[in-house]
Amino acid sequence: MNNQGFLRPFMARHYNHFNAAVVEDAARGYEAHLTAGGKMMVTLAGAMSTAELGKSLAEMIRQDKVHIISCTGANLEEDVMNLVAHTHYARVPYYRDLTPEDEQALLDKGMNRVTDTCIPEEEAFRRLEHVMVDLWKAAEAKGSRHFPHEWFYQAIQSGALEKYYEIDPKDSWMVAAAEKNLPMVVPGWEDSTLGNIFAAHCLVQDCVPQTTKSGIEYMMWLADWYTETTAESTLGFFQIGGGIAGDFPICVVPMLHQDLGREEVPLWAYFCQISDSTTSYGSYSGAVPNEKITWGKLGVQTPKYVIESDATIVAPLVFGWLLDW
Repeated sequence: MNNQGFLRPFMARHYNHFNAAVVEDAARGYEAHLTAGGKMMVTLAGAMSTAELGKSLAEMIRQDKVHIISCTGANLEEDVMNLVAHTHYARVPYYRDLTPEDEQALLDKGMNRVTDTCIPEEEAFRRLEHVMVDLWKAAEAKGSRHFPHEWFYQAIQSGALEKYYEIDPKDSWMVAAAEKNLPMVVPGWEDSTLGNIFAAHCLVQDCVPQTTKSGIEYMMWLADWYTETTAESTLGFFQIGGGIAGDFPICVVPMLHQDLGREEVPLWAYFCQISDSTTSYGSYSGAVPNEKITWGKLGVQTPKYVIESDATIVAPLVFGWLLDW
């Protein structure tokens, strides 16, 4: 990007109605929240890392416009997979036309498909596995335990993966996060490739499950972090997609209020969700923000935005607006 500030005037002229208007409204609300001294959590669901959201999210992290991330295990690892195996990825633009036999042929080649992008198993998964197993075993030998994201931070900070880098590390949001030791929660990490690999090594007794801290411990850590952080500044919630990456961390507030009796802890001070899920029955992704008032997550006065669109299109626009691209 040439940093000429093209995006803001473009959106001001053309993004005036419907979902387009909410994109700019949400970006302005995000900026106002930061300007007032607030901090922001970004949550990542869907295949945002495979969609290379790091090209914008990494700079958001570097410029202190993101202060904590909640993500799925897939988004945690797939940013690093893209970092170390990008040239081996394959794009399948005609993915809607694939037959079951075509899909089997991709599997036979070790190419695991995420919509129109195939992740190369040998170059992506196995390169990470070798480094991670060493970290797991070393921690076990010392009797130390770590959260899932901390394994990745250690792998990046150690330089063990640098020989594999195939993109500019400035485009990796995990590299940016590791450089800042950004706070993070990764609920349901076991539902990921590296989580499965860890389980496999535990099954053959290479590792022990206790070496990796659990989701309950993530929630306990988040409760303390939220309490300490909001004692000094408000905290907003920028949700990309739905699912566990969003539902897990937003629940910390009602837990603090209802289960621990800490009534002085503030609610989330800003909320935006980008989702292509339509309003539906019982779906977290399709729930409108006002429903969260009834659960003690948001307040009546909390700025609330819903952008019903493809997050791979919209999130870079919001981030680009905030970065004044």
